[in-house]
Amino acid sequence: MSRKYLFLALLIAILVLIIVFSESSVTAASLTASHKSGVVKKTNGESFVVEINFMNTGEAEGSWSVNVAFEGDFWIWEGVPKNLVLPSGASETLTWQGIVPEDARVDSVARLVVYYDDHFKSLSWWLHVVSSAELDITSSSVK
Repeated sequence: MSRKYLFLALLIAILVLIIVFSESSVTAASLTASHKSGVVKKTNGESFVVEINFMNTGEAEGSWSVNVAFEGDFWIWEGVPKNLVLPSGASETLTWQGIVPEDARVDSVARLVVYYDDHFKSLSWWLHVVSSAELDITSSSVK
């Protein structure tokens, strides 16, 4: 009899763990989907645009020097710094235009980093450098 109860308790524990982990993975997926992020594929020399919305969540007007960069192990691109002045509670979107460096290694990635005054924040945006050459099979045969 005790073996049946031990087996039943083990089975219940496994089911509880499955339910708990499936619930937490659904929540994590929902959070990720609601936060703008992703991997953007670009070729060497291809242009891209970065748009970021900033909001002054403080209680007084503030001014910041803001810049962005894509930083990777094999290449870096840096934008031009911009000055941002915002009253309390106000928001503004800043835009940077860039070009993937010609010497960026194919199949490399670089992450978007935002710099403001003495702070920085890495965002969940990545540029993935892909080859501009594409191979396609136009015909084949087996004899």
